[in-house]
Amino acid sequence: MSNGAQGRAEIVGLLRRHEVSPVKRLGQNFLIDPNMIRKIVDLANLGPADQVLEIGAGTGTLTLALAGTGARVLTYEVDERLAPVLEEVLGGVDNAEVRFADAAAASVPDGRWTVVANLPYYLSTTLLLDWLQAGPQPERFVVMVQSEVADRLTAGPGSRAYGIPSVIARLYGQPRLAFRVPPTVFYPRPEVDSAVVEIIRAEAPSPHAPAAARLAAAAFGQRRKMLRRSLIATVPEPEPVLAAAGIDPRSRPEELGVEQFLALAEAVDA
Repeated sequence: MSNGAQGRAEIVGLLRRHEVSPVKRLGQNFLIDPNMIRKIVDLANLGPADQVLEIGAGTGTLTLALAGTGARVLTYEVDERLAPVLEEVLGGVDNAEVRFADAAAASVPDGRWTVVANLPYYLSTTLLLDWLQAGPQPERFVVMVQSEVADRLTAGPGSRAYGIPSVIARLYGQPRLAFRVPPTVFYPRPEVDSAVVEIIRAEAPSPHAPAAARLAAAAFGQRRKMLRRSLIATVPEPEPVLAAAGIDPRSRPEELGVEQFLALAEAVDA
C-alpha cells in the first residue's frame, strides 16, 4: 500500500513500473496535486457512516484519500491495465473496493451514496444526467468535469451556456460550481480547464420532472426558434398549452426557468 500523497513524480513512477501509458480516449488525466485532492475530499465532507461511489479510479490517489475519511468507497475503473497499480496503492485498504467495469453500464447499489470523482471527460455529462434522472440515488455529487460542462450544469436562464444539462440538473437537484481547476494539476496535462461541481439531489423532484425534461429537450433541439414552432413535433397544438402555462408562445427555450418547464409539462398532462 502506498503511504504518501501521489504527486507527479510518484504517479509517473507508478505508471512506468507497471508499464502503463495514459490513454486519451479513456479520458485518463490523473490528478497529481495533493492539495487539490485534499480540497475535493474536504468539500465532500465524508465520515465513517458514508458510502462513496468513485468513477475512474485511475492511479488510486483520490480513492486512497476518500478511504482515509473512514467512508466505504466503491470505485469503478474500466481500464484493467491499472489493476497492478491499484493493488500497489490500495492493497490492505479494507474500506475501498475496486470493480473493473464500465460505471455507465452499472446500476447504483442499494443504500445512500455520494459520488466523488474526477470524471473522464468523454462520459461526464451523460453519466451525470442519466444518474440524476434514474434517482433516487446517488443523493449527492462532487465531481470534477470539463469547465465547459460545469458551466452548462450550473447555468441559469438567459445564459449562453443554459440548455438541457442546466434544466435536468435543476429539475433533479441543486447544482453549484464549487471551484475552477487549472490543467497543471493533471498528468498528462489536458488542453482544457476543469471545475468541480456539487449537485445535491432534490428530496422530492416534481412528478412532472420527466415530462419537463422531454419538453426542454424538444425545445432546445431547435433553440433558435420560438416555442410555438419548436414544440410542434412534441405538442401538436402548442399555443393554447403555452398560454395555459402562462408562457408567451414567442419565447425561446433559454428564456424559461425550470419552474416554467414544469408548468408547461403540467399543462400538457392536464
